[in-house]
Amino acid sequence: MPAVQLPLETPEIAIAAAGGAIVRRSVLSSGLRVLTEQMPGALSATVGFWVPVGSRDERDDARGATHFLEHLLFKGTRTRTAFDIAVAFDEVGGEHNALTAKEHTCYYAKVRDRDLPMAIDVLADMVTSSLLDPAEFEHEREVILEELAMADDDPGDVAGERLSELVHGAEAPLGRPIGGTPESIRAVSRDRVAEHYAEHYDASDLVITIAGAVDHDTAVEQLQTALERYGWSLSPGAPRPRRDASPVAMAGGGLTLVQRPLEQVNLMLGTPGLTATDPRRSTMAVLNAVLGAGMSSRLFQEIREKRGLAYSVYSYASGYADAGLMGMAAACAPRKTLEVAGLMLAELERLADGASDDELRRAKGQLAGGSALALEDTDTRMSRLGRAELTLGEFLDIDATLERIDRVTDADVRALAAQLASGPRSIAAVGQVPAGLDRLASSAGAGTVEAAAAAAH
Repeated sequence: MPAVQLPLETPEIAIAAAGGAIVRRSVLSSGLRVLTEQMPGALSATVGFWVPVGSRDERDDARGATHFLEHLLFKGTRTRTAFDIAVAFDEVGGEHNALTAKEHTCYYAKVRDRDLPMAIDVLADMVTSSLLDPAEFEHEREVILEELAMADDDPGDVAGERLSELVHGAEAPLGRPIGGTPESIRAVSRDRVAEHYAEHYDASDLVITIAGAVDHDTAVEQLQTALERYGWSLSPGAPRPRRDASPVAMAGGGLTLVQRPLEQVNLMLGTPGLTATDPRRSTMAVLNAVLGAGMSSRLFQEIREKRGLAYSVYSYASGYADAGLMGMAAACAPRKTLEVAGLMLAELERLADGASDDELRRAKGQLAGGSALALEDTDTRMSRLGRAELTLGEFLDIDATLERIDRVTDADVRALAAQLASGPRSIAAVGQVPAGLDRLASSAGAGTVEAAAAAAH
């Protein structure tokens, strides 16, 4: 089945998906969008309330506000305390949580089919009616500061944040940390977070996705009833347009060293990648699988298996509406850092000369099997619906996904690898980092080298 487009002006779409699943999508008169995937034989359902606002959408005086809201919406409404919210899911054996990303926020729950109405009602209450209680706000400020401190104690997290700053630009919205910084969290006011809440949370922004044991019409009725009950106006309105997908200029590469007295150096290398809707994203998936996304990949085999230089080594790709990042990561002893970095870059450059038939076959098999196995889970299907509506503007069934992967050729991989290898190189390293990495970063025209000394950490 080919990809199914999801135009915002089309009120109703129904799709017969693989395995007997039925996908339906409704754009209501208020602009609210509801997508469901009814899975034959499912006894549970996962529901997600998506708001298309992330860390990149924050004003300078509200950095970290999106993540702050993610915490605060669990802290009580006009009709439920924080304890009531927790009990509602615990007493039925359900799971509930939330995530903040650079371009969206999602509040979600997984429950038995019989408990789906409760999950819809509680999430609707949270999203529409958070009190943002001043006392809870100050308590949660301390919790978030502890969360940021925990992340700062993880050298892998630190390296990832520094790499993102280098590739996207430290002052660019995509280069900022999702959770804010300790300074921004201490500075942001309750009133400013409340303004952020009022600005971005309404029916025209909201996308709700449900996968599993769900009846679409019943779910739509329950959602509208709950949202109106908790005070949201569902007056006529258009859904918020999707983000502009015109690629933005990326930073020119560089080097950040965070010196800390650690046993290993956490090393990350990156270059501008592809946007989330780039037609070559299937090629990127295959390239990533060949390069470093499995135990048979080039990075794993060359750096770990053949040379024993690292325990953890891999590659990854992330795409946003108008930008992307392709990265490689490893953790190794300080004395091995330069050799590992050189090998990582060499493998990316070597991929521009092509992949073997066996490598392409393995990569495509890995992606096909991984995709099929992931879709056994209602969580994955719920997230797939959210990505389809918010980011892609099209629904890709497993058959369409695998067809696109199967069409990727060696020539496609070579061309994309050559583009990535010739791009500006950024390197972030955390630990007792030796001298010399600047030569690797600057060899592709990288920008200013920055050293962040934190030996007393």
